[in-house]
Amino acid sequence: MSAAFVYDDLLSRHSLSGAHPLKPVRLRYTYELLRAYGALEAPGAALTAPRRADEEELLRFHTPSYVDAVKRIGSGDESVAQQGFNLGTPDNPAYPGMYDAALWSTGASLRAVEVLLADEADAAFSISGGLHHAMPGYASGFCVFNDPVIAIMPLLLRGLRVAYVDIDCHHGDGVQHAFYDTDEVLTISMHESGRFIFPGTGHVEEVGAGKGKGYSVNVPLYPYTTDDTYLWAFREAALPLLEAFAPDVLVTQLGIDSHFRDPITHLALTVQGFAEAVGAFRGIAPKWLALGGGGYDLQAVARAWAAAYGIMSDRQLEDTLPAEYRERHGIATLRDPGDPSVPGQVLRDARTFAENSVANVQRLIFPTHGLRHG
Repeated sequence: MSAAFVYDDLLSRHSLSGAHPLKPVRLRYTYELLRAYGALEAPGAALTAPRRADEEELLRFHTPSYVDAVKRIGSGDESVAQQGFNLGTPDNPAYPGMYDAALWSTGASLRAVEVLLADEADAAFSISGGLHHAMPGYASGFCVFNDPVIAIMPLLLRGLRVAYVDIDCHHGDGVQHAFYDTDEVLTISMHESGRFIFPGTGHVEEVGAGKGKGYSVNVPLYPYTTDDTYLWAFREAALPLLEAFAPDVLVTQLGIDSHFRDPITHLALTVQGFAEAVGAFRGIAPKWLALGGGGYDLQAVARAWAAAYGIMSDRQLEDTLPAEYRERHGIATLRDPGDPSVPGQVLRDARTFAENSVANVQRLIFPTHGLRHG
């Protein structure tokens, strides 16, 4: 498998605010770790420069008034009513250069699509992408423009079947919203239940509408769900549907805010558990577009996304981190050295919760795809 890695340092230079948990420097750390491994110079790997999205591409999903507002606010125009677009909030601060930064992160994902469509690679990873909460007319959940939706659009214009799988800790609500009434895109989101965390959506009963009924899949999970239960639910709910749908292109949002050390979420995955889920995506479709997403423990992000790119480029990364990176950041291994400490009753509650979610997905969704349940 050949895999493109879409990156340039300009993607990591902006700052949402000094106190904001989303730190673009995490992108540079991932790049530096892969360079330290020599993974970007290995056979089958390719470092690919991003490009800016253009306004026409944004307008395939976002409203003209919203795009114009982001442009004006990002250039310092104080006459725009930011609250009407959910900007200027602690989650979605307005900052100088916001429009330009969002154009580059969206364009990076579009560049990844171009690489795939031109058969320059079998897989492509746009780590600055995965901003799955943005809605047509407003920002949401740290996301200004919804690059997963915008990147999927040219695939659909080619008549390709697309499966989108979101393993971020938060529900992929913006992407679900975009494709809720179509059967051209199968959306699957595995996330901490909206009963406990933003954005409060992603319940199993959200199954799609009209032609899209049965093509919106949600697997909500209990706080402190660990690798074993998470991977069981993934295999029981997501993988059979992907096999039945048989996509031409698999799009994955690889948020790693599911990590047990993440400061703003409550799942309890390890880097190796995350990597096992990522490994299961290999071979599902002829083309694989991977996007970044959430992740607020900076070194968990770098380690997990480096491991993901190793999987995509068919390279086994050594567990001991390269000396230059290890000494600079004080992190010794790629994988987590131990499992998170979770009380036994919480583990049992998490398993029961997952079993209920999977049973309901199988009951509500499987028949649409010719799969048996129960």
